[in-house]
Amino acid sequence: MEPTENTVLTEHDGPTRSMSRTQIFTLISVASVNFGSMICYSILGPFFPNEAVNKGASQTAIGLIFSCYAFSNIIGALLMGTYIVQIGAKFMLVSGLFVSGGCTIMFGFLDRAPSGTVFIALCFIVRSIDAIGFAAAATSSIALASKVFPNNVATVLGSLEMFTGLGLILGPPLGGWLYQAYGYELPFLVLGCILLLMVPFNIIVMPSCAAEPSENSFLQLLKVPKVLLICFFMFGLSSGLGFLDTTLSLYAIEKFGLTPGYVGLLFLGVSLPYGLSSPVFGFFADKYPTSRRWFLILGGLLSGLCFCFVGPAPFLHITSQLWLLIFMLCVIGFGLGLSLMPSLPEIIAAAHEQGFEDGLSTLGMVSGLFGACWSMGMFYGPMMGGVLTQHLTFEWAATIQGGLSVLAATLLGLYYQYEHLKKRR
Repeated sequence: MEPTENTVLTEHDGPTRSMSRTQIFTLISVASVNFGSMICYSILGPFFPNEAVNKGASQTAIGLIFSCYAFSNIIGALLMGTYIVQIGAKFMLVSGLFVSGGCTIMFGFLDRAPSGTVFIALCFIVRSIDAIGFAAAATSSIALASKVFPNNVATVLGSLEMFTGLGLILGPPLGGWLYQAYGYELPFLVLGCILLLMVPFNIIVMPSCAAEPSENSFLQLLKVPKVLLICFFMFGLSSGLGFLDTTLSLYAIEKFGLTPGYVGLLFLGVSLPYGLSSPVFGFFADKYPTSRRWFLILGGLLSGLCFCFVGPAPFLHITSQLWLLIFMLCVIGFGLGLSLMPSLPEIIAAAHEQGFEDGLSTLGMVSGLFGACWSMGMFYGPMMGGVLTQHLTFEWAATIQGGLSVLAATLLGLYYQYEHLKKRR
């Protein structure tokens, strides 16, 4: 089977004992999407907030610029998840990559825009269009991976998250160093061109997927209590990452006097443990399905509590130190890997329990919902992080953010306990 337009997956393709050529090509394609998209997304953290301040943007405006990406991603993920069958998963993926790559290059020229309102408005427009392209690529890639590997969703997702983690690892330091050496434009030009090169690569490699539209809807999916609670749980996790995107660089520069290049290395504290731990937890989540609930709860509590030590929280009366900040970021990344890997297979299982069809249409809805909930957190986190940091302090803002993750994990744990008692009766 050659990886061309004629390579078609049908609704009845089942799992095999060894990986087929189609499965291998799908893995390569989705891995390239994860890596390319994340490296372009993550380059802003080390230097853009400081550059935006110099262009007349306030801390709140910077938070909103980051948040608008997530807001547009919410809309894009829900739309793409609904119409993935009608548009075609492969076309959605490659067109999304093309749009995202072009917008990344365009963002590199915004330093030439007039300071103040014009600069901020252009940032909003370009980031919003970029987010819709990213939503198309991400939604279709997750749905295709889940379709091709129906019995190993968490394992495959965990393995692919290594490339997500690699993009998050390389993006901040690479962006910071390119910015220091060559200025604002080059990081976006280089990484945007890399993303555009992945368009012809995925046209050749990614197989097509034939499917029939489903009669189910997002609203029916959200009526399932477990799905709703897992969505809120993912919202809490992603809002923490969004919070760090807009606040960590300025805090580290002011508190510890770090340069943008070293600030980029700080982001490794989250992405490196996340990327390394995701395949391991994904494997165990597939091999031992009953362990998923414990992974979710423990990972959420661990990540939330660590935010109280990032500042650290004023009521702890602990002196802020760089080694403590780095250690807490590492534990947060580990907690994300622990809790995020079981999330998608848990939603898929809950959908099937409610009678949803086992096909690409359902997987598209689930992946769209997954992306939308994650983006809701990425919208809330930068926006509220900017507001809280501006009106309170970074230490109090991080503590409040951690409390949200603890609340979400607690509610999910209570529901699992209720579900367990209900089954016993």
